[in-house]
Amino acid sequence: MDVLIHLFVGLHIIGIAALLGGFFTQLKAMGQGTARFVPAMLHGALTMLVTGVILVGLNQADDQSVNNIKIGVKLALLVVILGLVYVKRDEETVDKRLFGLVGLLAMANVFIAVLWT
Repeated sequence: MDVLIHLFVGLHIIGIAALLGGFFTQLKAMGQGTARFVPAMLHGALTMLVTGVILVGLNQADDQSVNNIKIGVKLALLVVILGLVYVKRDEETVDKRLFGLVGLLAMANVFIAVLWT
C-alpha cells in the first residue's frame, strides 16, 4: 500500500508542478496584461484533484489518520482554481489580478500541504 500511496503523491506533485509551471511561464505576459490560462494549468489542477481524492481514499483504507479540515481547505482552494481556469481557458487574455489570484491560491495550497500538520 505504501508504494501505491507514494506513486500517487508523486503524481500529485507533478500536477502542482504543471499548474505552477504554467503560471510561471506567463508571469512576463501578466506584467504586460496579456497573460492567459495555458492548458498545462487546467491539466495540472485536474491531476491534483484526481490524485488528491485517491490519496485520501488510500490513506483511509490504510487506517492512517486524515485531517479532514486540512483536506477540505485544500479542496476548496483547488475548486476555486479549477473553476477560474476552466471558465477563462479560452479567453485570449485574462485580467492580471485574476491570473495572480490563481497563482496565489496554488502556492497557498502548497504551503498548506507542507506546513499544516
